[in-house]
Amino acid sequence: MSISTFVLGQSGTGKSTSLRNLDPRRVLLIQVIRKPLPFRSANWQYITSETPNGSILVSDNTQEIIHHIRMTRRPIVIVDDFQYLMANEFMRRSTERGFDKFTEIGFNAWSVITEANNAHPQKRVYILSHTEEDQHGKTKIKTIGKMLDEKVTLEGMVTICLQTAVVNDQNLFITKNNGNTTVKSPMGLFESEHIENDLNLVDKAVCEYYGINVPQQSNQNPQQVAAHA
Repeated sequence: MSISTFVLGQSGTGKSTSLRNLDPRRVLLIQVIRKPLPFRSANWQYITSETPNGSILVSDNTQEIIHHIRMTRRPIVIVDDFQYLMANEFMRRSTERGFDKFTEIGFNAWSVITEANNAHPQKRVYILSHTEEDQHGKTKIKTIGKMLDEKVTLEGMVTICLQTAVVNDQNLFITKNNGNTTVKSPMGLFESEHIENDLNLVDKAVCEYYGINVPQQSNQNPQQVAAHA
C-alpha cells in the first residue's frame, strides 16, 4: 500500500512551488494542465521521444494517469492541478444532457485516488488540488457536481491532507485541522501547526514516519519513467 497525500490550496499559494527541492530523477510529475514550473527548473524535462527519462508527463486522461502511477519505477508521483482532471472532462462534455456525465467524472477522480492508494508500498503519491468553500464555510477540495461531495469524501481516502497558507509573505503548509478545513496528519508526523512549503521535507518526514527505506542517490542515469504498453 502506497502513501497518498493531498496538498490543497488556492492558486498562487505555493502548491507547485513546493516541488522546488525535490530531485526530478526520483519524481514523476503528472501535469493535468501543462504550465511552466514556478521556480528555476532546468533539470525538470518533459517526457518526449528525445528525453524518455524526463520527469514531467502531461495528461488529463484518467486511464493514462492510472497506468503511469502503477508502472513508473520512480518512488515519488505528483499529480498537479488534480481538479482539472474533473473540470476538463466536464468542459469537453458540457453539451451532454443528463447527469450520467457527473457520475462518470466522479468515478474517474475516485479511480485515480484509489490507484494512488494501491500502488507499490515504497511509492508516495502527492495530489495537488485547488480548494473551495462548502455551504457551511468549510474549506475542502474543489470538485465537480454533487456526487463526490455527497457520496465520497475524497480527503477521507487519504491519511495526510495538507493545506497551503500565506503568513507574513511566507508560503507554508498547515498540518493541523482548525475545525474549518479538511487538514489532517498522523499523530507525531509534524510537531508544528505550520511547516515550510517544501515537499522534499514532507516526503522525508513521511518516509521516516512509515519506515520507508530511501536509497542513497547515485550518479547513474535514472531508469525509464514508465513501462510502456
